[in-house]
Order: sequence, then structure tokens, then C-alpha cells
Amino acid sequence: MEHKEQFIFGAGGHGKVIAELIQGNNFKVEAFIDDCPKSKLLNSIPVYSSNFLEANDMKLSVIIAVGDNLTRKNISKRLRNNIFFSCYHKNALLSPSITIGEGTVVMSNSVINSNATIGKHVIINTATIVEHDCNIESFVHISPRATLLGAVNVGEGTHIGSGVVVLPGVTIGKWCIIGAGSVILKDIPDGSIVVGNPGRIIKENPVFIKALESESLLVYFG
Repeated sequence: MEHKEQFIFGAGGHGKVIAELIQGNNFKVEAFIDDCPKSKLLNSIPVYSSNFLEANDMKLSVIIAVGDNLTRKNISKRLRNNIFFSCYHKNALLSPSITIGEGTVVMSNSVINSNATIGKHVIINTATIVEHDCNIESFVHISPRATLLGAVNVGEGTHIGSGVVVLPGVTIGKWCIIGAGSVILKDIPDGSIVVGNPGRIIKENPVFIKALESESLLVYFG
């Protein structure tokens, strides 16, 4: 975080957690920004309507505090002319050899080990373990206490539930949902919803189709 004054897009529970993380690193949260603000203050921090972005011609230093992966991706397109920052809890253990993209947040007591690669706008939630040589693509959410063992690959937009264990070398496709407590022993194709130990596919994730449509529109309209 290079800028001392930060804006948070999303004035909900996840936003409150990120605000405290930022303040714990001795940075200032200037304001929350939200499409539908419910109040003018949140934890004593001002809340502005997203119209504020249109009225402000300056590039803001902003992080997107929205848990839903596709929504977070779509908001990142709207805010692409601003500056995205990443933030890491001071109790997180981060190897010096990892790579982390812009807009990513790493919560308390998480561990990211050697040569892992983390994409843009990823949520590494509380007490998550990401082992050596893992590759996590953009807009992924890894929920609390999930464990990704060595050289695991996670595709864009996938949600890994709380307490999930993924065995070494497994690839999980794009826009999957891995249910809480699942144990993933083998590769999972794009757009799957998986539950159980061992993990089994129960149906296709409807968000997968929406994500493909969103990407097609982006390519078509530029």
C-alpha cells in the first residue's frame, strides 16, 4: 500500500474487515464507496455513493471489498481508471518469493509459501494455507482455514469453501464452487459445484455461464 489515504468499494461486512486491516497497518481509510449506501457512516468512516467516482476526476487508491467473485470482477472493470492496491494483515506469513496481483487482500494468520502466484482481486481469507508453487488466478476467494497443498492450480473466479483441503498438484477449473469441508483428490473441470470427501461434482455452477457471457461482451464492445 503506497498511498496513505485509501478508499474501499463496498460498505458491508467484508468492507469493515478490510478497513480494520488497513488501519492496523497505520494507513487511513478515507471513505467507503457503495452503489447503495445504507448510511452515511460505517464504523465512523464516511460512506459515499458510487456517484462520487463519476464526480471525482482524480485517480483514487481503492480496493474492492465485495465477496462475490463475479461482482468483484465487474466492479474492477468499472473502476479500471483508478489505482488498485493490495493489503496484507500484519500477522500473515508471506514468503518473499511469492507474486501477488493488484487488489488482493490477505487476512490474518494466513500463510503463503514459496513461489506461489496469486492473481488480481483475490481474497485469501483468515487462516488460509497456500503451499509452495500454487497458482491462484484472479477473482478467486479462498475461505477461512482452507488448505491448498503444493502446486495446486485454481482457475479464475473459483470459490474455495471454509476448511477445504486440496491435495498436491490438483487443478481446479474456472468459476467453480468447492463446498465447505470438501477434500479434493483430483482435477475439477471449469464451472463445477463440488461437495464431500472425496469431492464429487453435483452440478454446474450457473455463474460460470454468466462469467462467459460477461467476458464475451467485454471482447465484443472492447
